[in-house]
Amino acid sequence: MSMTDPIADYLTRIRNAIRVQKNKVDIPASNILKGITKILLDEGYIKSFTEIED
Repeated sequence: MSMTDPIADYLTRIRNAIRVQKNKVDIPASNILKGITKILLDEGYIKSFTEIED
């Protein structure tokens, strides 16, 4: 399944997880999303992230 806007999907997944008070969110991997995640981590918006190898 291809996504039209992976960044919007990424942010929506995070927003929805916050709304239902989940501590973990699974996000499809890409270099741009990994970069955004690192920025969110550096700025204190998220506590941690783990990259899972398939």
